[in-house]
Amino acid sequence: MKCTNYYPVVMTADVAGTAAFYQDHFRFRPVFTSDWYVHLQSAEDARVNLAVLDRDHETIPPAGRGRTSSLILNFEVEDPDAIYEAAREKGLEILLPLRDEPFGQRHFITADPNGVLIDVIKPIPPSPDFAAQYEASALPQ
Repeated sequence: MKCTNYYPVVMTADVAGTAAFYQDHFRFRPVFTSDWYVHLQSAEDARVNLAVLDRDHETIPPAGRGRTSSLILNFEVEDPDAIYEAAREKGLEILLPLRDEPFGQRHFITADPNGVLIDVIKPIPPSPDFAAQYEASALPQ
């Protein structure tokens, strides 16, 4: 399969509110807006996209309507410290405070209004034990 694009779709009962959350806190901008679907694009990088969809829309198979599964959105960034401070200043609930992980991440976790977890990450050098588990070309610097 040759994939030409990939982006997550957050299903919600509040399309406008969820889209506004990602615009207000994570610098996305709408590139398509309807009452049942909003396609968002990063203001910094057009390759980074996220969609918001009415969880009861007819295009969702009946078995999937109204359901939310466990999900974490990872946003890899250059400066998680600045985003962490901005999130705290705006009153976002911090579920995991900013910290360095021995497996090679500096990160924190918050959540969107639907309970979707958002992990804001910067790769950092891992501990020697974890470095040995990386394929050489994937080792964070």
